[in-house]
Amino acid sequence: MDKQYADKLREADRIVSEKGTKSSKLGYRLGYHISSPSNWINDPNGLIQFNGEYHVFYQHHPFSADWGPMYWGHVKSKDLVHWEQLPPALAPYEEYDRDGCFSGSAVNDNGMLTLIYTGNVWLDEEKKELKQVQCLARSKDGITFIKEKENPVLEEIPLEGSSHFRDPKVWREGTAWYMVLGSQKNGMGNVLLYKSHNLLEWEYCGVLAENKGENLGYMWECPDLFELHGKHILLISPEGMEQEGPLYANLKQTGYFVGEFNEQTFSYTDGSFIELDKGHDFYAAQTFLDDSGRRILIGWMDMWEQDMPSKSDGWAGALTIPRVLSLSKEGRLLMNPVAELESLRDFQTVSMQDTIIEDEITIGFGEMAEIAAEFCIDDEALESFGIKVRCGENEETVLKADLNSLKLTLDRERSGKGGGGGLREAELTRSKTLSVHLFLDRSSIEVFINGGETVMTSRIYPDKESRGIRLFAEGGKVNARSVRVWDLKEGYIKR
Repeated sequence: MDKQYADKLREADRIVSEKGTKSSKLGYRLGYHISSPSNWINDPNGLIQFNGEYHVFYQHHPFSADWGPMYWGHVKSKDLVHWEQLPPALAPYEEYDRDGCFSGSAVNDNGMLTLIYTGNVWLDEEKKELKQVQCLARSKDGITFIKEKENPVLEEIPLEGSSHFRDPKVWREGTAWYMVLGSQKNGMGNVLLYKSHNLLEWEYCGVLAENKGENLGYMWECPDLFELHGKHILLISPEGMEQEGPLYANLKQTGYFVGEFNEQTFSYTDGSFIELDKGHDFYAAQTFLDDSGRRILIGWMDMWEQDMPSKSDGWAGALTIPRVLSLSKEGRLLMNPVAELESLRDFQTVSMQDTIIEDEITIGFGEMAEIAAEFCIDDEALESFGIKVRCGENEETVLKADLNSLKLTLDRERSGKGGGGGLREAELTRSKTLSVHLFLDRSSIEVFINGGETVMTSRIYPDKESRGIRLFAEGGKVNARSVRVWDLKEGYIKR
């Protein structure tokens, strides 16, 4: 490795670690979510299980709590719960990636952990014109990465693409490697498909999927194609979708198609686009297949162009908890927390059965907590019910099931600093029961409804003393058939 390049990586690691020591005990610091000890992170990259350990990389600016020239931050874990911080894996340095090592993926190539990423170069001072190419970096030990001497391995842009040509997701089928890339043509997002036998030489196979004039955005970022229960899921993060009622309420979206991929014709047939997460803060999700055969997803747990109060503590950005994907009988993706997260449970603070809720009751307190609840809806007069968390003086985050409109809403208007952004809502299936699985961290909430059929992820920044957990009912009574609350332990291992 070039000495100047190695020095650049070491300096970034030193600054992140030193600044992180100062911010580690401040109020918004997450206890069990992946984030950097200090400064900015966004997209998850390179998700993989390699030599028995889980590796997660992420877009990282190690010198500021604002977005800047992208490095790849790096953590690893034996259990998807307790994460060890590692030195940065990649830094912008070569002529082809001098302005950023943008998003990408990871594969195991004959025992070498291989990263495939986009090298970014700005062509003007305003950072509007760019050149993007695809690059490799390899590691024997999974920690120190050497950039491929033949980089860039792909720089020719097809006629169906544009200079926005990024976020390679690579996987193996038999003896061949496949890659999908996000791009655009004439203001319409698309996904391009490539094939290779050695990761160095790539054959263009055509446009896999594209916006054909619908409200699907001008750029499709972070594509991911994978098989699940006999179907092929195409995951994308479009830029430029217009809000349609409660749909697509965030600045940028992440969603998926369910379809069929033909390896002989390189064609993909799909259904309609479905938004994946209904909360305020979810983008650029990526999946991987672990050694047990689970398809696991992690997303960026933030959103562009909004307040991030944690910047005052010297850091910004985090990733979601890992989620196992499955497919419902109706052909919808279900997301549920990995079972390993149960190891975070410190002690159970609440255990209730068949408790009738009328009006509102406080059931416990929690800053980092897991809540599992099942409600039985028997009272025809009942209008709405739900759970309030991080309750304090003039603060609360409210999950509400409205039985009149059949809407599930997550309200963070009174969630503390940086709140707002309105309600986020999802359709509510008419049923006699509703199950809620909820994870609280010091500045986040993740909600899983009815076995993952609806998921809502949002950042919240309440006062440290706002820790109340309340159940409520409006217009009638609801039976809390089962409610359990656990305090959660820290999940981060410091070097």
